[in-house]
Amino acid sequence: MHHSSEAFEQDSTEPNARDWVKVLADYREPSGLRSTFELGVTLGPFVLLWAAAWFSLSISPWLTLFISLCNAAFLVRLFAIQHDCGHAAFFKNRTLSDWIGRVIGVLTLTPYDVWRRAHSIHHSSSGNLGRRGMGDIQTLTVTEYKALSPTKRFMYRLYRHPIVLFGLGPGYIFLLENRLPLGFTDKAKYWISSMCTNAAIFVALGVIIYFGGLMPILLIFLPTTLLAASAGVWLFYVQHQFEHTHWDDDEDWDLHEAALHGSSHYVLPSVLQWLSANIGIHHVHHLYSRIPFYRLPEVLRDHAVLAESNRMTIRDSIVTAKLHLWDEKSKRLLSFAQAEKAT
Repeated sequence: MHHSSEAFEQDSTEPNARDWVKVLADYREPSGLRSTFELGVTLGPFVLLWAAAWFSLSISPWLTLFISLCNAAFLVRLFAIQHDCGHAAFFKNRTLSDWIGRVIGVLTLTPYDVWRRAHSIHHSSSGNLGRRGMGDIQTLTVTEYKALSPTKRFMYRLYRHPIVLFGLGPGYIFLLENRLPLGFTDKAKYWISSMCTNAAIFVALGVIIYFGGLMPILLIFLPTTLLAASAGVWLFYVQHQFEHTHWDDDEDWDLHEAALHGSSHYVLPSVLQWLSANIGIHHVHHLYSRIPFYRLPEVLRDHAVLAESNRMTIRDSIVTAKLHLWDEKSKRLLSFAQAEKAT
């Protein structure tokens, strides 16, 4: 099945990033049956847990809240499926993938076409110091930070604080910022994506309020959405924000090197890996984004080099929340305290 990759590994034990792309092409074909199954076992439990949470309102608000928070995991997985649709990796039929992505975008509060464009820019510029600012976590270099005024330093520190980055920020992004096609306001296509998604969201919320009042919004919709948003931002953060990640100036930047060395392999317990749709195998995803998420473990199984590359455990990942600035001299992310000592 993978003759080309086997021959390749015999020729070179240390393949470069660009060569990996040829190998990973073997894994790009999605299975329509498998994709349909993955959608069903994600959307089905999400809808059932929503219904169970609504039913439990008459029993205990705490039970409702508990069910809602559990359902955040399936909302994260739905976003991961939407993500695969955006890469044309979920179904062979691009139109089908796009429309599934648009429908899921109503549940994730994310206008699909706007997000797909921003995410495409992220993939084409990740790790490029000259192309920061679209679809990424704002990251300054030590030099840039030291050149800021005290007020701007304070604002950057505030932005990078875990309470803002993983608590307040995700709610702002998904509830408010996503309502407008920011960055793409000059194109009608993206206004249509945003406004149609908004209309569908408001109709759904209106129906919920009509039949259940405000309690389903306060105890089901908001807890599920906010927890899923925080979990999603955390996953996105650790995928690129680790000590020995990869950043280069525009003239030295290479797409494939940045993909392989600037993306982590987040090793999660099997349940969390399933719920996050293997998004932790992010270095492989960035090398070849057309691989369906359910085929990423095949890549690690067949290629031990990639399985061992950029490994990060949950314990390792917690430390990354203290890293804030890229040091161009030592080629690593530093904490503010480390940066103060850097000359």
